[in-house]
Amino acid sequence: MEIVMAIVVGILFMTATYLMLSKSLLRIIVGTGLLSHGAHLLILTMGRLKRGSAPLLGEKGPYTDPLPQALILTAIVISFGVTAFFLVLAYRAYKELGTDNIEKMRGNRGNE
Repeated sequence: MEIVMAIVVGILFMTATYLMLSKSLLRIIVGTGLLSHGAHLLILTMGRLKRGSAPLLGEKGPYTDPLPQALILTAIVISFGVTAFFLVLAYRAYKELGTDNIEKMRGNRGNE
């Protein structure tokens, strides 16, 4: 199971890198979203799925570590905020410049 998860994480990272190296701003945003999903899956894979009860005082038996789930939840919230900011920034840039191509957004540097 862990091998399959590692392969999926690798595919997500590979696809995200490919999309982030493109010239389209929308593809870059989708690439950052895929990269964050890959990171979430990597944290989940490294934390391993364990069976057990919640770590409460007075409970006996094997406990489940809540740290990977807490880290993933925090990362999801942060990636949602960053993606929302990128989408608003891309929309504003498209409205001002009329394109989402990074090369065309550079503008003129003048006579150098």
